[in-house]
Amino acid sequence: MRDRLGEHEGPEKGDLTGPNPVDRGKYGSKIHLITERSGLPICVGISGANLHDSQALIPLVKGIPPIRSRRGRRRRKPGKLHADKGYDYVHLRRWLSKRGITHRVARKGIESSQRLGRHRWTVEHTMAWLTGCRRLHRRYERKADYFHAFTSIACTLICYRRLAK
Repeated sequence: MRDRLGEHEGPEKGDLTGPNPVDRGKYGSKIHLITERSGLPICVGISGANLHDSQALIPLVKGIPPIRSRRGRRRRKPGKLHADKGYDYVHLRRWLSKRGITHRVARKGIESSQRLGRHRWTVEHTMAWLTGCRRLHRRYERKADYFHAFTSIACTLICYRRLAK
């Protein structure tokens, strides 16, 4: 049914959006990213802005594709995972240890983030490259599949530009 201004009834916000706790409750999305040591994106995920970062870690690690190495079989998991204090939870540390992944997560109230900052800058740098894409800086798509596709295309372009040098 349409109202007198010609607007459709239906969802006003898109899929995988939520009220942003730091931006006056505006609806938005978060891009979660796992990169390799030099900053090439390996796995990307989308969630609502109100989802805590720690809830996206397990699906991201499970979503890492098999990566061919120079020798031997393809690697299906990272050897080491660096993360900030947002991922400091016992159940995440335990889950990573069960999978054989060495975790380097700054502990809340104990360690400063500066020591891990020298490893995390690669992720921050890649996120800056992603937000340089106008289509990702502000979410225009209502469907989460479209937004995820544009994010994947941007990650592919980042990989292409880095490997073409």
